[in-house]
Amino acid sequence: MLNISVKKGFTLLELLVVIGIIAILVALGTASYSTAQKKARDAKRKGDVRSIINAFEQYYASCNYVYPSVLNTSIITPNTCSNPNVTIMATVPTDPLNDASHQYTLNTTTTPYQVCATLEAETPNTYCMSTQQ
Repeated sequence: MLNISVKKGFTLLELLVVIGIIAILVALGTASYSTAQKKARDAKRKGDVRSIINAFEQYYASCNYVYPSVLNTSIITPNTCSNPNVTIMATVPTDPLNDASHQYTLNTTTTPYQVCATLEAETPNTYCMSTQQ
């Protein structure tokens, strides 16, 4: 009678193939996760721009049908109406990255105002909304 011993296990080649497949899956997952984060930040930026425009419209309706005067167009600040005494948008939204290259900007050369945000994942990479009046 023959006594043949069979060893059970994986060969080095099989282990390397499995490790390679896992590495590829991790790389794909990381890339899609990064893209999803960028799209989520862009969605927040668009919502913030809408909120800022709504605050300007609220100011316009509450404060004798004029928009607030703006001193610095690179930083949008809270606005207080003197008659009636009311603060519109006490806390101005900040960019999700807190990055100077993605601040919300205000264009006062248009009639009357245009608020813009720089996007990360979309083309065109600028999202702007204008006030209604």
